[in-house]
Amino acid sequence: MPDSDRDTLYDNPLIGRYASRAMAERWGPLRKFRTWRRLWLALAEAEHELGLPAAEGSGVRVTPAHLAELRAHLDDVDLSRAAALEKITRHDVMAHVAALGEVAPGAKEIVHLGATSCYVTDNADLILMRESLDDLCGSLASLVDALATFAERWRAEPTLGFTHFQPAQLTTVGKRAVLWLFDLVLDLRELERRRDELPFRGTKGTTGTQASFLALFRGDHAKVRELDRLVARKMGFDRVFPVTGQTYSRKIDSQILDALSGLGQSAHKWGNDLRLLAHRQEVDEPFEAGQIGSSAMAYKRNPMRAERMCSLSRYLIGLPAMAAGTQATQWFERTLDDSAARRLYIPQAFLAADAILRIGQNIGGGLIVNRPIVAKSVREYLPYMATENLMMAAVRAGADRQHVHELVKTHSHAVTERIKNGVGSATEIIDRLKGESAFAGVDFAGELEPSAFVGRSPEQVDEFLQNEIQPIRERYAGRTSRTVELHV
Repeated sequence: MPDSDRDTLYDNPLIGRYASRAMAERWGPLRKFRTWRRLWLALAEAEHELGLPAAEGSGVRVTPAHLAELRAHLDDVDLSRAAALEKITRHDVMAHVAALGEVAPGAKEIVHLGATSCYVTDNADLILMRESLDDLCGSLASLVDALATFAERWRAEPTLGFTHFQPAQLTTVGKRAVLWLFDLVLDLRELERRRDELPFRGTKGTTGTQASFLALFRGDHAKVRELDRLVARKMGFDRVFPVTGQTYSRKIDSQILDALSGLGQSAHKWGNDLRLLAHRQEVDEPFEAGQIGSSAMAYKRNPMRAERMCSLSRYLIGLPAMAAGTQATQWFERTLDDSAARRLYIPQAFLAADAILRIGQNIGGGLIVNRPIVAKSVREYLPYMATENLMMAAVRAGADRQHVHELVKTHSHAVTERIKNGVGSATEIIDRLKGESAFAGVDFAGELEPSAFVGRSPEQVDEFLQNEIQPIRERYAGRTSRTVELHV
């Protein structure tokens, strides 16, 4: 029988199954409301430091006693009491103002002084988004580091390349990993840019005009401007929005979700490639001793991590449309129809991105290359790819080009027909050509060395790791942890 709400109510899988506890707590109610209290303290401190009010002996004055009382109650948020008050007020911010006033009655008169609700809601969202972006950057750098180590190890291992998922020229296992890496490096740059350029809403007032603060400071524009900058600095921001309505521009949310979606796109592409490679049995994701691939087919080793990463990525890729809709339908200085949707898609975008990176780190640190299978695929298709080199070698040895071309065409078509009938293999091409006098002077062993067909793949890996990955490793030194334990 169910014994708690946990057993009977819907549980968001992003929290219960996939995302880290740290990310889930960051977007949880306790962290949010404690951040609100810190914002109220920062506002009160700044108003006190700027000498509110401007005229001695007139208006409300923020005192050291007020500040001390607020500092004593930054973390003792009573969620049950605030919820009860919200049922009465039907206003979440005013419910928490009242709850804080109950435990800090001496400071009640200066809490939220001159501010609108978006002072705490919007600024708190910006704080949490910046922290989350920084977290994701560290996790993504860890994934990049793990995949770079993989690419370096397999830099020169020849493997069959594909275009249109049809066999093409050879590449190397490491070079393919570098293709995955490059997408992730682009994502890291974009997430860093969004983190580093994110401004603070600051103290802009009810419709963004700062009218309430101008009244508090008796028309002193300089102090109102300084209040905006001072509160931002207290909350760790070095820039503020130059203008806002009641809310900051929802374009910022849209741009951030676009960046998170970009990460989802890269992870999905990588995950799909891994699933295709698993089907070919060339590369496997980690598989634990007690893991079950199928409840019915015990022999199966399904790429469930890559599948889960693709599934969550697809969810993340779909979220920016809601942020774009919010931005597009904002009315003048603000409308409230953005509120409920933002409570959903902003936290869930970060939780999904966090979950994707956790899975990616787990996969990236434990990829298994099945060299015999990789080499077998190369051997099966290399004879076709090598025919041009063999023709050129025969011509260099004195054979007529048109004659050797006709021989290659005739034998390759014959072998292909045998393969289609299930009685031949591509290696027969080589055996047939060896029997032709026109190819008597050709060093078949030398011409069929797979490493001769990978071009500059190993060197491209080396150069990419040096030029693109090494700066990331230096930038995130000490933050590239390899150990990630998945919940399921």
